[in-house]
Amino acid sequence: MLLYITLGTNDLYRAGQFYDAVLPLLGYRRQHYSEEEIGYSADSDTRCRFWVVTPFNRRRATAGNGAMVALAAETRTSVDAFHAAAIAAGGVDEGGPGLRPYHAHFYAAYVRDLDGNKLSAVCENPE
Repeated sequence: MLLYITLGTNDLYRAGQFYDAVLPLLGYRRQHYSEEEIGYSADSDTRCRFWVVTPFNRRRATAGNGAMVALAAETRTSVDAFHAAAIAAGGVDEGGPGLRPYHAHFYAAYVRDLDGNKLSAVCENPE
């Protein structure tokens, strides 16, 4: 359904450090870099699906109220590692790892990145 997603940043270098520490724990790594954007994907993907960008209009990037990006995690251990790495890299805790009431195997953690963008890592596999 989704082709790709972009999140705005006010400091591409710092955002890159954050995402370089967090996304590999879910199987995504930096595949592209320019002065305006950084792209991430799984090695098996043909294109970057997750982009961190400076806003095209050159205005300050802001986080959307009610907006969140949920990233798939293969294991609950990956969710735990994602959350720990995000906090260690300067992110803000928005809900520690654990089961959520959405269904029996919905295991998730929630953080905000350095620009206030809300992220989630979710494992729906039983363990």
